[in-house]
Amino acid sequence: MNLHRNLPQLLGEARTWFDQALLTAMDDDGTPPVSPTQLQLFAVLDEEGTTVSELARRMGVTRQTAHQAVHSLVAAGLLEQAPHPGSARQRLIRRTPEGARAHRRALLVLERLEKELAERIGHRTVDALRAALEMPWGDPPSAG
Repeated sequence: MNLHRNLPQLLGEARTWFDQALLTAMDDDGTPPVSPTQLQLFAVLDEEGTTVSELARRMGVTRQTAHQAVHSLVAAGLLEQAPHPGSARQRLIRRTPEGARAHRRALLVLERLEKELAERIGHRTVDALRAALEMPWGDPPSAG
């Protein structure tokens, strides 16, 4: 058994902790079921709408993966497609009123989860973690 997990593993486990708790709370609230990828899409979506290409870039996934997530969320009634004011070929993806309600609920749940985490591991620890993650890291180093 590997006792020393690397930082990406630890960050991934922390993300999973938040995602699982959020998905459970949203399910309990009656929000249509969403996947972690769809949850991530919601987190990077601008209020006025975002193109699928930009969503894919922000999520670090292919355009096809982003498009599939958008399609599922449109079918669930949480997102809609609207004309892009600057391009006849592109569409803006934005939240429906139900999607906006679910997003507001998710933000409240995440705030509660952060408080819960602070109670478990200490407020100073959470503050230090936030400070470290908010620092500019710069571009990734080249593998050389």
